[in-house]
Amino acid sequence: MTETPTGRPCWFELLTNDRNAAIDFYQTVFGWGASDFRAGERPYTLWLNGDAPIGGGMDMPASVPKGVPPHWLTYVSTPDLDAFVAKAKELGGAILNRLDISDVGLIAIVGDPAGGGCFAAFQPYGSAPGHDGEARLGEVSWLELATDDIGKAWNFYSELCAWRETNRGDMGPAGAYLMFGRGEVELGGMYKRPAEAPAPSWLNYFRVEDARRSAELVSRHGGRIVNGPMEVPGDDWVAMCQDPQGANFAVHSKH
Repeated sequence: MTETPTGRPCWFELLTNDRNAAIDFYQTVFGWGASDFRAGERPYTLWLNGDAPIGGGMDMPASVPKGVPPHWLTYVSTPDLDAFVAKAKELGGAILNRLDISDVGLIAIVGDPAGGGCFAAFQPYGSAPGHDGEARLGEVSWLELATDDIGKAWNFYSELCAWRETNRGDMGPAGAYLMFGRGEVELGGMYKRPAEAPAPSWLNYFRVEDARRSAELVSRHGGRIVNGPMEVPGDDWVAMCQDPQGANFAVHSKH
């Protein structure tokens, strides 16, 4: 059995209010396959990128507080959930829920102390999903955190997930954009949320062949373009989107 790494983004889960409609939408936009999976009482969909499961989708569980909109939840791997949870609490985080999914693994839903929404920690019973190295087409290629306190957020995630700072960009009046990675792989960035922006949260960027083409598909099939498509440093293209049920995500293409 391969050792489970610490802090590797490994699973991406959609919580929605219409699972069947979401399946149709994401299959069209990303070309994913979808497979039913039963682990507990609620129907669950596996997102398949080719033959590889990269995440899942489910209707919003009752444990989610009323009023929370559909959203994507990022999972990071840990070899020891108890130690991870203890460290998260020590650093000021909150444990919102704990689950033991038969034959799958142990899960904790964690809220950070800087107003950045939540994420999940996952200790698998088998091998951890995901892989190191560059994201393939159809996978998450960038994680972006809008937070109310970038210093507090970075202290929390760097200590808890063993992430390292890779660079800082100047966003002018908006302040710094802190980029981070794990090992040799750059994972994402974080910045201070503008006061007029929506609530603090994580945003997943999915790698596609052409962000402009994917944005057209989003609009054509009931989604909404929040920002873009636009060119970003490195000659890449991105577009921030919202699916028909209201879950935010982004698309990213190389050149």
